[in-house]
Amino acid sequence: MRTLKSIYHFFPVQLLLLHIKKFQVLLVFWFILFSTLNGGFMKSYGAAALFLSPEYLGEVSWASFAIVGLATGIFIMSWNITTFILFCRHFRFLATTTKPFLKYCINNAILPLFFLIFYCIKAVQFSSTKELLPAGRIIWLSMGFMLGFMFIIVVSLLYFFGADKSIIRRMTPVISNPRLFKSQFRKEEVKLNESRLMRVKWYMNSPTTIRKTRDVSHYSKDFIENIFNRHHISAVLSIFVAFIFLIAVGFFMDSRFFQLPAAASILIFFAILISLSGAFTYFLQSWSMPFFVVVFLVLNLLYRFNVIDPTNKAYGLNYTNEENRPLYDKLTLLELCSAQHVAADKANMLKILERWKARQTEAKPVLFLVNTSGGGNRSATFTMSILQRLDSLCGGKLMRKTFLITGASGGMLGAAYFRELSRMKEAGNAAIRLQDRHYVDDISGDLLNTLFSSFVARDLASPAQKFKVGDYEYIKDRGYAFEQKLNANTEGVLNRQMKDIAVDEAAARVPLMFFNPVITRDSRALIISSQPVSFLMRPRFDSSKLPGMDPDAVDFGALFARQGPENLRLLTALRMNATFPYVLPNVWLPTVPVIDVMDAGFRDNFGEMNAIRFLNAFREWMQENTSGVVLLQIRDRKTGGWENPYESVNVTEIITKPVLLLQDNWYKMQEYNQDDLLSLAQSGMGFPFHKLVFQYAPKSEDAGAALNFHLTTQEKLNIISSLDNLENQKSFGRFREFAKGQ
Repeated sequence: MRTLKSIYHFFPVQLLLLHIKKFQVLLVFWFILFSTLNGGFMKSYGAAALFLSPEYLGEVSWASFAIVGLATGIFIMSWNITTFILFCRHFRFLATTTKPFLKYCINNAILPLFFLIFYCIKAVQFSSTKELLPAGRIIWLSMGFMLGFMFIIVVSLLYFFGADKSIIRRMTPVISNPRLFKSQFRKEEVKLNESRLMRVKWYMNSPTTIRKTRDVSHYSKDFIENIFNRHHISAVLSIFVAFIFLIAVGFFMDSRFFQLPAAASILIFFAILISLSGAFTYFLQSWSMPFFVVVFLVLNLLYRFNVIDPTNKAYGLNYTNEENRPLYDKLTLLELCSAQHVAADKANMLKILERWKARQTEAKPVLFLVNTSGGGNRSATFTMSILQRLDSLCGGKLMRKTFLITGASGGMLGAAYFRELSRMKEAGNAAIRLQDRHYVDDISGDLLNTLFSSFVARDLASPAQKFKVGDYEYIKDRGYAFEQKLNANTEGVLNRQMKDIAVDEAAARVPLMFFNPVITRDSRALIISSQPVSFLMRPRFDSSKLPGMDPDAVDFGALFARQGPENLRLLTALRMNATFPYVLPNVWLPTVPVIDVMDAGFRDNFGEMNAIRFLNAFREWMQENTSGVVLLQIRDRKTGGWENPYESVNVTEIITKPVLLLQDNWYKMQEYNQDDLLSLAQSGMGFPFHKLVFQYAPKSEDAGAALNFHLTTQEKLNIISSLDNLENQKSFGRFREFAKGQ
């Protein structure tokens, strides 16, 4: 029993209990980190890879691990500093020790030490099984992490050692004055104060020695408070330096050397959040919540009166002339898809179809359409790999035979990159070899680290910086960072505007691309194309037999005719089409009322609806001028919806199931509806129609690539190997038959 009491009154144990008892909110950060490393938090999005396989300057290296080690040190020191400020008055004996902050860190090391051990174990396992690294390189990377971590710890402790010496010098007059130095408490006050303190009998004086605590009742309250207050000033200054560092990173993020690994940005952000939460709690006490309410109201007023503008914009579009902004209402949309507009736009598209046909070698060629699904980098990589294989099978003429490409998110990134490379090769760039694995490596390059770094350093910390597209200025945020990184990964190939691709698309030298992000206001699709497409705004129907139908899609070019839609960047159109919530910012558009758009996958993750509507609009031309249409669907998940079924594993899910069931099965419901729509459309097309499916199907669920903008080495190899699965081989075989003789 005596041993148990000694353990209970041991300083590290009392600190841990105090964390749990007093400030559970600070433990949330530790819970998120542990859960992420263990594969629980955001597992399907590959969050663990950001910490266990950090990238810097485009590769997993000693430097990337060292930077994460530095950030881990900053996070742990922020934890120590914040909790020291909050807890030190519960342990007054610290004021009488030499180097009190060092003593506190040693005794507060249970959680940090456990985290470091857990991180190292997980990092070694991940590097071996996911990144497929040899033992020697794993040891080298681990050394980078530990050296980065130790550097911050040593620098921090040296800083506080200097603070200790300064405090001792300044406290000498107090110590030499018996009236200030000795306690002035009455015995009743001493007993009352002791009852409010945590009872500690033993503490760690160093990592290897334990000492008994000293009685501090003979010290005056002013003396102890002065020592702690001076330590608090030193602590706050150190956190202020970390915040200034983050602001500096935001200012210089255009340089790749300042694009930190995402894990480092997250850890530094957590460090600042811990510090701020501790500061508010310490200084404001019970006024913390009213203070946050006031801050929220002030920010809301500033936003309403356009003093601050956190919204992301479509780069290239004109937001300056508010008087010419289009109305977003029923009458406007009906006018955009009036019979006159539809007839004119269909006539323009028929000319492009005729030009496409003239480029073929047969009188009635097979017309190919490409649909590609969303799915982050895994879909981009799989789409690029499939297109390379298909292009090889038809003698390098895939893009010549394809008229239209539609889809969502990551798949369109891969398709757009392949299309632009094909265009450049057709234009005479002999250096481009479309089957080169180099291009797969490009499109699979990391986008997530830069995105998260920008979110922390720019969106949350640094003052707004601006850049220009043409005559218009926009704010640099994580949307801008995403586009710049994608542009760098693809060697500048995608750095074009809609007016640049309009010429080649109109001449049918390259397939058309339709981007269809979803308008959050009413779930209509916003169809972005270099060509007018009012005929896609609503289904084709016989008005004499069916009542009028409201448009369920919007022609971007027609709606924003006065805002310069031709100046929209291709990179921005791709991002708008891939705006996964929170990861990328929704794009706000200059309408009255203002609308914003998000990921196309929420309406049509496979791009099939636009393809079917397009074929239905031009079915007479297809009947007369083609020998059939082949839809090539490239998808990042299996058909049928058999993988990852929603299953209840505990009683709490009885409550959450009605909400989560819709989210979990959203893409499956899309597939069921689209299969039904396709079967109905096929019967009325009047020309041969075939659908070939190429699907990414990992050999096991655990080996599957995560849904995010970052891939590990093992995930990339897994994606490439899935091209040769049995189902894909059958589809490749059928594709050869359709492409033969073309």
